[in-house]
Amino acid sequence: MSNARTARFSRRGLLAAGGALGLGAVLAACGDEDAKSGGSEGAGDAKSGPWSFKDDRGTTVKLDKKPANIVAFTGVAAALYDYGVQVKGVFGPTKTEDGKADVQAGDMDISKVTILGNVWDQFNVEKYATLAPDVLISTMFDDAGTLWYVPETSKDKIAKLAPSVGISVYDRQLTAPLQRMWELAESLGGDMKAAKATEAKKRFEEASERLRKAAKANPGIKVMAASASPELFYVSGTNLSVDLEYFKALGVNFIEPPEKAKAQGGGWFESLSWENVDKYKADLIMMDDRTSAIQPADITEATWKKLPAVKAGQVIPRSAEPILSYDKCAPLVENLAAAIEKAKKVG
Repeated sequence: MSNARTARFSRRGLLAAGGALGLGAVLAACGDEDAKSGGSEGAGDAKSGPWSFKDDRGTTVKLDKKPANIVAFTGVAAALYDYGVQVKGVFGPTKTEDGKADVQAGDMDISKVTILGNVWDQFNVEKYATLAPDVLISTMFDDAGTLWYVPETSKDKIAKLAPSVGISVYDRQLTAPLQRMWELAESLGGDMKAAKATEAKKRFEEASERLRKAAKANPGIKVMAASASPELFYVSGTNLSVDLEYFKALGVNFIEPPEKAKAQGGGWFESLSWENVDKYKADLIMMDDRTSAIQPADITEATWKKLPAVKAGQVIPRSAEPILSYDKCAPLVENLAAAIEKAKKVG
C-alpha cells in the first residue's frame, strides 16, 4: 500500500460509500437484495436487455438493457478496454502533466474518453450529468463499500445520476478481483472467447506457476514492497493488498512490518523517515509505479542509494493498483518471477 492511497484514507477516514445528485436524471433501478453472495449475476442478452449485475457490496444493479454510457475509475476502464468494452467517461489518474496517458490508463486512447477528474477529490458532477450515464463503476479499498476516487463531498449527488457497481480489491488475493472483472466485462458485452482474452488468462496462469517455482527455489530472497514521497518512505505489509497477498500465497518471502508499526497507515504500511530506510534488510525492492509516488530514478537521498538492493540493481516496479485484466497482470507476475530468479542475496 503506497503513501498516496493511505494518506487519502486518513484525510477521508475510512469513508462510507455510496453516491448521489438530482438534475432530473432518470434513475436506473438499483436494488440491494440478495446481498448474501458476492457472485456475479450478469443476465440477459449482451446486445439487448435486460441487464443485471451483483457487485461486491451485494448490490444488484438492474437495467432495462445493457449499459451503453459507462463511466468508470480509470483503472477499471483500462481493464474493461482490454476485454473490448469501451467507457464514455473516466475519473482518477488518467493524464500526466505532459499530456501522456497515466500508467493506470493502460492501453486506452485517453483522447476518446471524457475525463471527469484527474486527481484525488476531483470529479466534475455537471460534466458527468451531460454524459447521461447508465452506470458508474469503481474499485473498493475497504469493507464499507466506499467507491474509489468518488469524492466524499459529492458522492450523494453522483449517486442520484446513475447506479454504481463496486469491485472489491480489499483483503483478498489478486485472482478474486480478476475473475470479478472478467464476469463484469462479459456481462457488458466483452468478447471473452477472443484470443487476446483467453491467451492472456493462460499467460497469467503460467506466470503464476513460474513465480511459485522461483519462490520455492530461492526462499532466502527477501522482498520489500515500498513507496516513496518527499518526506517519507513507506514499507507495505502483504495484508490487505491484492497483489502482495497473492504473491505471498505463491511463496514469495516478503518483509512484514509489525502490525503496531502499520497502525498509522491504516494497517497498510509503515512510515519511515529517509534516515531510517535501512531498517529492513531487503534483497529485492518493489517500488510503487504510480505517478503519485517518486520513482526510483528520481530518489536523491543518499540513504536510499546505499541500500544493498539498490546498489545491486535489484529494484523493480510494482503496480500498487493493478489494472484488473489478465493482459495487464500477467507481466506483473512474470517480472517478479524473473527478478527472484536472478536476485542475489545482498540484504
